[in-house]
Amino acid sequence: MKINYLLLLLLSVSLTSYAQKVKKIEPPNWWVGMNHNQVEILVYGHEIATFTPSINNEFIKLKEIKKTDNKNYVFLTVDVSKAPVGLFKIDFKKKGRRNNFSVDYELKEREKDSKLRKGFDSSDAIYLITPDRFANADPSNDIVKGMRETKINRKHDYARHGGDIKGITNHLDYISDMGFTAIWSTPVLENDMKESSYHGYAITDLYQPDPRFGTMEEYIELAAKAKEKGIKMVMDQVANHIGIEHWWMEDLPSKEWINYQEEFLKGNLRVTNHRRTVNQDSYASKKDSDLMNEGWFVDAMPDLNQKNPLVANYLIQNSIWWVETLDLGGIRQDTYPYPDKDFMSNWAGAIMDEYPNFSIVGEEWSLNPLLVGYWQKGQNNKDGYKSNLTSTMDFPMQQNIVDALNEDESWDKGLVKMYEGLANDFSYANPSKIMIFPDNHDMSRIFTQLNEDIVNTKMALGYLLALPRISQIYYGTEILMNDSAKPDDHGLIRTDFPGGWKGDKVNAFTGKGLTKDQIEMQSFMKKVLNYRKNSKAIHSGKTIHFAPDNGVYVLFRLLENEVVTVILNKNEKSIYLDLTRFEEIGLQGKTVKNIISENEFIWSKSLKLNSKGITILTTKL
Repeated sequence: MKINYLLLLLLSVSLTSYAQKVKKIEPPNWWVGMNHNQVEILVYGHEIATFTPSINNEFIKLKEIKKTDNKNYVFLTVDVSKAPVGLFKIDFKKKGRRNNFSVDYELKEREKDSKLRKGFDSSDAIYLITPDRFANADPSNDIVKGMRETKINRKHDYARHGGDIKGITNHLDYISDMGFTAIWSTPVLENDMKESSYHGYAITDLYQPDPRFGTMEEYIELAAKAKEKGIKMVMDQVANHIGIEHWWMEDLPSKEWINYQEEFLKGNLRVTNHRRTVNQDSYASKKDSDLMNEGWFVDAMPDLNQKNPLVANYLIQNSIWWVETLDLGGIRQDTYPYPDKDFMSNWAGAIMDEYPNFSIVGEEWSLNPLLVGYWQKGQNNKDGYKSNLTSTMDFPMQQNIVDALNEDESWDKGLVKMYEGLANDFSYANPSKIMIFPDNHDMSRIFTQLNEDIVNTKMALGYLLALPRISQIYYGTEILMNDSAKPDDHGLIRTDFPGGWKGDKVNAFTGKGLTKDQIEMQSFMKKVLNYRKNSKAIHSGKTIHFAPDNGVYVLFRLLENEVVTVILNKNEKSIYLDLTRFEEIGLQGKTVKNIISENEFIWSKSLKLNSKGITILTTKL
């Protein structure tokens, strides 16, 4: 008996020793009841491909074993269509070897109605946050031993400042009270880069939050507590590239895992030409197209080869895994035109097949609405391309708003830029599912773009929040944060939100120390956002606007018995606006209310506009 126990002990030690060499299993778990029920599991470990995997379970089938030229990887396609919730074993055996071993894999139960989850839409106002610069609730995780960037320096625009996931969680009340209905956080997944790791877009592990931002439990807690407050979580994902310090780069899974892999290994990097129009251009050369889609975004961001089926399926499963894990209400996909566009169609299609009411917004930084509209689902593209993407970002209208407010009025300049920009909605398959914004983490703050003109900033924000669009506001816009000292400097654009750090003299969460102008802007935004939150006319009403005249542009949103009127006035001196011009709207004799001042008056023949600015009125018919 003692000998048998000894043998068992030795065998157990051997099993444990080898199992420790299985370094990664991804995705780390899956769920029962998914449309995507053929799960492709990546297993990474020392010469793992020299073992024969098997599954001895009547409800679960190992359908396919895929190997690459790297013996440290094996990809297992497992049919879980009839599987129950719980653990099952994957056995790894090698003929003539004693140190065979098994690993457990978990199938979880899905959240109730997960498939029917509702994504963001035109009823939502999304608050964009750069977590490192928003609030530091847990200084203990500012520096994590073993990570490449270990310094905290709030005086350095490109260093880590210490903001974290818990910092967002702790200020959900502020976000909700302001009137926001969703949060888009720039990536919080592991970014173990040597420098500038704070921004999150050079991911080094696609299945783990960066420990300097917090734990997986804290990430899930943020999503859960946000949902309790009626706030959706929108996750920023990156299918185009990874960070150069990603664990793959030390031992690439196959010869064609990243684009220009051979050149990289020889020390010759190929960077993209950024010519995004090759995706639509029927005259584009193959050389330009290949370099655009396969070149690295920058030399620190290896470009993933989505034409490789293993890479493609990995990325699709990763996105679905995060939707289930965080109970997401949407995805924002970075650098949308850069990956292989057929893959992007399949990626978006797979997610929308799993969640038919979900939302995905793709970043297409173009000022041409034809290029932006190309990527939206339902667009009748000449080349037959079908994107499956619900939403794109309205860079054209953003630029029109800035130009309109900065320019002097003339026949083809000023407010007419807004008017004609909105008229371009005929080119979109679904304008109300386009995302409009005044600024974001990659461009100058709107206050800076508008030359620190507070009145123009209010006009820009009030107007875009009334458009037939999904709205997105960058954190700090509500308190006039700016980058005017160094316009377009990304580190400065992503300035710390005052009050997010212990000892801050100014606290925008409470209003302490804010200037009069900041308090006024914050109050303005709060009133407009909270009105918007409950306005069916803004969410889904008909839009009618009138061509700018005499420096005034008027837009209406109408639904059933609600009319919202937005008046933009660029005249410095008082003028009278002829209200009879808008007779078709049907407001004559109706009581209208200013949503900012709360003053009421009867809509009659004319309205005195005392000074330059925005007037937002509401009427119940």
